[in-house]
Amino acid sequence: MDLSVSPAQQLLQQSARAFLLQRYPPERVGFAADLWKEIATLGWPGLLISPELGGSGGSVADALALVEELGRACFPGPFIASAVVATIALGRAEGRRARDLLAALALGERICTLALLEGSARLEPGRLNGRQLFVPDAHVATDVIVLGSGPAGPSALLLPMDRAGIAAHPLDSMTGDKLFELVFTDVPTRGEDLLGAPGEAWALLSPAVRVGALARSAEMAGAAQRVLELCIEHARVRVQGGRPIGAHQAIQHACADSYRDVESARWLTWEAEWKLATGRSDADAAVAAAKVYGGEAALRVARRAHQIMGAIGYSEEHPLHLFHKRILAASLDAGDATQHLDAVARSIGLA
Repeated sequence: MDLSVSPAQQLLQQSARAFLLQRYPPERVGFAADLWKEIATLGWPGLLISPELGGSGGSVADALALVEELGRACFPGPFIASAVVATIALGRAEGRRARDLLAALALGERICTLALLEGSARLEPGRLNGRQLFVPDAHVATDVIVLGSGPAGPSALLLPMDRAGIAAHPLDSMTGDKLFELVFTDVPTRGEDLLGAPGEAWALLSPAVRVGALARSAEMAGAAQRVLELCIEHARVRVQGGRPIGAHQAIQHACADSYRDVESARWLTWEAEWKLATGRSDADAAVAAAKVYGGEAALRVARRAHQIMGAIGYSEEHPLHLFHKRILAASLDAGDATQHLDAVARSIGLA
């Protein structure tokens, strides 16, 4: 088992870090739609799309390497939703419409979001009614994958956001992420809108959501890595009692504990990716373990950072609060700790 980052992935991370430092510092809260075109020139939206559709034909490991850098920069855009989860779901679907959308996603011409959670979308013959909550980046998305409850069971629909009857209402978010409630009022649907067979939505969506959870784990590891770097920088220059606070063992131990948490979260994520890629029977449990541990570990890193930095870590002028909020939000997205611990328990026969 080789979990080391490949030279190509190292180059991807280096170029991403240079671009994000120049164009998207953490203090720039919120996503600018025009930036997506610029990102598309770097090939990021098409990373998981096959070359025949205009993508790079990269692997999930390549995507995780990039997402680590996005987490390190506290990048708030729709990359995970559109370029990871929606892209994988569309890649598993059959039909010309899904292929056409993948080609447009690779070029950065369209953005696809997901409406899967906390809703009551009812799929009836020829129309869709109800709502879905916590839909990310609906204000910039051109398409949406909707989970609807139909006569045959849960079914997935691919709809353009400008379809008549779809309305997006913004929700409050502590992180600055753009979350929406989507309301569907007699939205006309056709057979070609279905992704996969009726009633078989989760067979199509589960693998994509699983990789989405892994991407969130990588994002949290990247964010925690940057928080640790901020702590070390502060400990070297903050002088108290005539010497840097980093000279005190209590600060050194706190930084060492944070380093352990960051590396453990990172390698659990990469081990889970390896198990997914090689078809291991315990891959689902590994993804769940990486997600729940990564969330708890990254939150520990953020909390220690506030203790190390003192008052400055609580001021809005310092980026620490942005990383802390992003880690907290990512720990809840794609399944919270309770859900993933249940998955681990089932895998070892404790359910």
